Amino acid sequence: MGEDPERATVSPEISAEVSPRTSLLLRLLEERSPAARVLRARPPVDRPVEETVRFPFLAIVGQTEMKLALVLALINPAIGGVLLMGARGTGKTTAVRGLLDLLPPVERSLCPYGCEPEAAYTLGFHMICKDCARKLGLGEPITAPDRMRLVELPLNARLEDVIGGLDEQAAMEGKVRIRRGLLAQADQNVLYVDEVNLLDPEIANAILDAAALGRYTVRRGPLAATYRARLILIASMNPEEGPLRPQIHDRFGLRVVVRGLTDPQDRLEVYRRVRLFRTNPYALVAQWAQETAAAAAEIAEARQRLPRVAIPPELEQAAMGWIHRLGIESSRAEVALLEAARAYAAADGRETVTREDLQAVAPMALRQRRSAFIAAFIAQQEKEDEEIRAVIQDRARPPRRRRRA
Repeated sequence: MGEDPERATVSPEISAEVSPRTSLLLRLLEERSPAARVLRARPPVDRPVEETVRFPFLAIVGQTEMKLALVLALINPAIGGVLLMGARGTGKTTAVRGLLDLLPPVERSLCPYGCEPEAAYTLGFHMICKDCARKLGLGEPITAPDRMRLVELPLNARLEDVIGGLDEQAAMEGKVRIRRGLLAQADQNVLYVDEVNLLDPEIANAILDAAALGRYTVRRGPLAATYRARLILIASMNPEEGPLRPQIHDRFGLRVVVRGLTDPQDRLEVYRRVRLFRTNPYALVAQWAQETAAAAAEIAEARQRLPRVAIPPELEQAAMGWIHRLGIESSRAEVALLEAARAYAAADGRETVTREDLQAVAPMALRQRRSAFIAAFIAQQEKEDEEIRAVIQDRARPPRRRRRA
């Protein structure tokens, strides 16, 4: 008798080979197929998948670089976000939505004005509202731990939806006030922008500026309001649908080229997992529950370890040498490279960055930062500057005098 396809094992057990990595998180990301045996439940029944059930992040077959980049961005928001570039059907959106089960906790303000203890202790108690100042004086907390959330930008979003606008409901009551937008809701959360290359330029600029500054201001006539936007920006795009402006390319810390799987066995594994998820999503989620919980715990620990992670000076110089030899002009290159290396070391349970850490993240941090146009433009400017210096330093030959007949 043939084996029941619904009871077949989706993937082999975790390999018994010892990984050189000390971190379970990195082993889970780098393993070829780190799955336990699928639960042998009664035959599932086809039914729509509930919105609360997500395809497990770690159940995505292959795509190690994509998964690593997303996890590093969660550990260290200073990296500057992630841009996923690849053909349709390669799992970009599935991976981002699967991050929901890995999102770490954050300290969120309990005040409607967003007051935080750091502002009072660093800049003075006049920087927070009177109620929060009183609570801090009494030793009461003004923040509480909360789970980070995933905020998705709708495809039909307007600029007012993104940054906020006049509150129409309040206007009907005779009041005038500004309503918060998606950027304010994404504060200390993950903001996902799908098809970023098709986004309205005005909306793209607003999102990128807010993500870079960590705040933004909305002005509507005499009204103005400033909101925090300390977010982790993740975007995806299909190059077939159109290019992305170079300015936007450079604003993302890590860039990942998501390619389709080439191994037929890997592609067959994708089919099996997708089939199981469509027929019995709970079985697939349960299968990966242990690995998901372990990865989420290690991400939270890595975020706590990150402030203690240091980069030796000789490795900083090595990184600067790579960037110089590649002819990269943007200073965002070294920020993304060094911060990603710190996150990688933190994920591996260490407090000192190694050369291997830099090498592991360098392709994601440095690719597509070189510009042939800028290189040619700078070369032309240097040639003109040299001609100008020759003239003002009297190094140019004086013009010959014409002989008299």
